[in-house]
Amino acid sequence: MRASTTGRVLHDPKGGSFRFDAGAVCLDFVHTGGEGPYAVFESLHAPDDLAAWLAEPPLDVTLTVPMTAAELDTAKALRQAMWVVAHARADGLPLPATDVAVINHAASAPSLAAQLASDGVTAGWAAPVTASQAMSTLAREMIGLLTGPLAGRIRECAGERCPLVFVDSSRPGARRWCSMERCGNRHKLRTHRARPSSDG
Repeated sequence: MRASTTGRVLHDPKGGSFRFDAGAVCLDFVHTGGEGPYAVFESLHAPDDLAAWLAEPPLDVTLTVPMTAAELDTAKALRQAMWVVAHARADGLPLPATDVAVINHAASAPSLAAQLASDGVTAGWAAPVTASQAMSTLAREMIGLLTGPLAGRIRECAGERCPLVFVDSSRPGARRWCSMERCGNRHKLRTHRARPSSDG
């Protein structure tokens, strides 16, 4: 991954959008859609959708081998496994073995290989660049996150009915919200409305 910037713009199916920085690219990927009640947030409807997501910073991955529908299904299975383990870690629960196996399987494939450009100051990805390599890179980042110094900082947003997960890399470790502009402000508004009126 060539840039340190994380975060993507998430779109609410009811309207509106906001920028959410999960603190790790693998967790940004986790929030591209979901299963069950979260299927309404699905953004990866076709292989081209995932290819476009991968092409954005910080990955800047341009696939040189077209992605197949089967590879998209595999990527979504990895996404779901990472969603489950991230929430399990945030809740202090054991990580489900089946989901751990899915992540490990994805990580066992060759990952993206960085390649220095001829100018000596920029980098790209060595060809061929495949969807499998991109998923392996994300799976390996997830493993590093779960086993690294920020493993205890994986949290679920404290907002009411907000399932977004993030890694709190702030120095004080006091992040509570997916976004201060979204759930943070909603909490402030509810708190303000709940205060007794000074007129009484």
